[in-house]
Amino acid sequence: MKKVWAAGAVSFVFLIACSKQEAANTDQTQALQPHYDTTAIDSFSAGATTVDIVRQIRMSSQKYQDSLKEAMKLEQEEKRIEAELEKETKKKQEEEKKEKAKENATVSTPSPE
Repeated sequence: MKKVWAAGAVSFVFLIACSKQEAANTDQTQALQPHYDTTAIDSFSAGATTVDIVRQIRMSSQKYQDSLKEAMKLEQEEKRIEAELEKETKKKQEEEKKEKAKENATVSTPSPE
């Protein structure tokens, strides 16, 4: 009788050891996907850029282009003002030189008395 019980126990152990075991993680796709806080979107996916977002991008780029044009206008205006100031200072310096030359000419020539 002991042999029967021993044979039954051994066969029970073999049945348990050789039986199919279920995997701990049955959903392999979830295990392979990393967990990111953002989602990659390309032009072929269902979540591709919408028309509204494209319109916003175009509007913002137009605003950017307008701001660049405005900056160029301001820069050109500043250059023009600097050039005018430079011309005025040159004219003043020339006038001062002429006045000094006239003063020197009048001082150096004695009066006929």
